[in-house]
Amino acid sequence: MRAHNITANGAIDMSSIIDGKAHAARLRERVGEAAAALAEKHGVTPGLTAVLVGDDPASEVYVRSKGKQTRAAGMASFERRLPAQTGEEDLLKLVGELNNDDAVDGILVQLPLPKQIRAERVINAINPQKDVDGFHIENAGALAVGADALLPCTPFGCILLLKEKIGDMSGMHAVVVGRSNIVGKPVAMLLLREHCTVTIAHSRTRDLPEVCRRADILIAAAGRAEMIKGDWIKPGAVVIDVGINRVGDKKLVGDVEFDAAMKNAAAVTPVPGGVGPMTIACLLRNTLVAACRRRGISVPESLRE
Repeated sequence: MRAHNITANGAIDMSSIIDGKAHAARLRERVGEAAAALAEKHGVTPGLTAVLVGDDPASEVYVRSKGKQTRAAGMASFERRLPAQTGEEDLLKLVGELNNDDAVDGILVQLPLPKQIRAERVINAINPQKDVDGFHIENAGALAVGADALLPCTPFGCILLLKEKIGDMSGMHAVVVGRSNIVGKPVAMLLLREHCTVTIAHSRTRDLPEVCRRADILIAAAGRAEMIKGDWIKPGAVVIDVGINRVGDKKLVGDVEFDAAMKNAAAVTPVPGGVGPMTIACLLRNTLVAACRRRGISVPESLRE
């Protein structure tokens, strides 16, 4: 009997790969349609400002991509660049200016920041209504208690991929490997909202392989290259790999051994091309949602949770 998701000639069954690029393209299309309607009916063009401190190459690429996709969706894209030696107070001053700028609906301060700047202080200085990353403590608290909030982009992207692949997740056992404030904790809260039974695990969890084997849904967000082995996957489980790790000079891998996982899983997100594209698409969605909420305009049905 051949392994699950492996064809008779030994190749991977491509239908079991969750195509994040395709899902993200459809979400960006809905955002673009909503942005056009917002401009036509209300004369509003949502605006997203990305703040980049220093010249980190990966951040440079990410900010450029965000700007390009923001403009393609019919929204205004702004960039504010500051030198690496910028002090914390100077960055906080800029954030204050953007909070008061009515043309700006979303503020994104690109992480990581230089060591002299405390990221937590900067994030919590952003107006929560413009916190399109969903990192502000008010948005994090609202998510935790089930109140209305701007949702963190990567966790929300994971949930959208799961909804499209699985549909109703009620009663399913979801295991989240990773406990960061950016992914692990918020994705666990979102899974609870979908009526999953949720286990948060991490590198110090006792018998982590056995915990993972009980998961119907496995979210890998530990930040360790190929930490989760193929035989940790329950047959038929759906695996969302949030990790992105560089191995050697060029190769990118996730937190899951992809080829080995495909032998057991019903579906797996690839790295790259899985969760990453959804993160930017959800950022655009949040910017449009923020623009509507700030003006008391109803959020389009196609972009509601």
